[in-house]
Amino acid sequence: MGEAARNTALEAWMNQHGYSSNSLAEAVNLAVERLTGRTGGLDGSSIRDWKAGRVRWPKAATRKALEDVSGLPAAALGFVPRGRTHSTPTSPQEDSDTMKRRSVIGGIAAAATVAAAAPHTVAPRRIGMRDVDRLQQRFAEIIARDHRHGGQRGLEQQAAALAEEALNLQNAGSATQRVRGNLYAAAAAFRSSAMWAAIDGRRYDDAKAHMREAQALAEMSGDQAIKFRIWSHAGTMYRHMGRPADALAANDVARSLHITRRDPMFASLGLARHGAIQGVAQDCVGTRRAFDQAQEAMLRADPNACRPVWMLAFYDQAELHSLALSAYLALGDYQTAEFHAHRCLSALRPHMARSRAIATTRLAHAQLAQGEADTATATAMKVAGDAATQHARVSRMLQEFGAALRATASGSPIVQTWTEHAAAWRTTA
Repeated sequence: MGEAARNTALEAWMNQHGYSSNSLAEAVNLAVERLTGRTGGLDGSSIRDWKAGRVRWPKAATRKALEDVSGLPAAALGFVPRGRTHSTPTSPQEDSDTMKRRSVIGGIAAAATVAAAAPHTVAPRRIGMRDVDRLQQRFAEIIARDHRHGGQRGLEQQAAALAEEALNLQNAGSATQRVRGNLYAAAAAFRSSAMWAAIDGRRYDDAKAHMREAQALAEMSGDQAIKFRIWSHAGTMYRHMGRPADALAANDVARSLHITRRDPMFASLGLARHGAIQGVAQDCVGTRRAFDQAQEAMLRADPNACRPVWMLAFYDQAELHSLALSAYLALGDYQTAEFHAHRCLSALRPHMARSRAIATTRLAHAQLAQGEADTATATAMKVAGDAATQHARVSRMLQEFGAALRATASGSPIVQTWTEHAAAWRTTA
């Protein structure tokens, strides 16, 4: 049997939309779960089999899930139904005239495809809220991926590609002003997720570029919630960069938006992030005041209010404790930091894998700073291996933990235990 022909159509679509084999497998698995109630069983090697042409026609549920993710029929992605007759592969001895003729025919077909899509030959398409709903579904998938992994360059690229897809719809046909506003908001939301992935991966120059795009799109959308998200992310970015003055200025823009007066939950998030920045700025009084006010605002918020998916997916009591943990760790108040770490970890929802890894690592730092080397090391060893090796922020904090452990417990057997465990992480990564 001859070698299978590569599925170049699928490869081109993946490249255009920023999907790696692993990230597409994950997106299709989520879509399978929505369709069947059971998580799909694809991994990166499954997608590589698709691209290599070893799988020509995926199973029905998987195929439907892929079509939901891509918005295209499977045949348009290069898949061929079982039983369809394939053309005979080109012989190495095929004469050059035949090859030239096929090249010309292929060029004519490509030109015909372009002509068929030209604006002067196709009736204008009507863009509606169904298109917006489809984008919002993709945004929910981005949010879900972020909470499981976070910081991955593939996630950043996928979010940026989806922002472009939302913008392309603006020029794909006619639409009402409401629909156009929603398309700009969707593009801004995807850009803000690309920005956050870059922040989480410590790629700050990339994050700034995404931030500028996101801010412009958010202004065109007029969407207060997405404006808040972008400026709040900017405050977090500058906090991670050790620039508390800039962080406060950006976060103040978010806190000044009228959505914080309309919904106390937004006010609470703004205040909690303000407290985290105050911790970096070594303002003990300001930190405590901000978290007291953030807690009060959260208690006033209507739990049934309609909020965007990104807010519902992450901001709750656990996240408030997580931000307090970060602040008190920066202040050097390790006992209070440990208190908030335990509260955070006990309240985290199951899907918050990235947040669990960060909180666990910070707890280990707080315990080590209190002289509890054995307890701290046992805590740090609970961090999942994929987060320890693939998440830039977690990896750096664990490296700093190892350095602090060696400095404070030099010669102790626990140092050797930690060294061997960290090496095992790297080996299995």
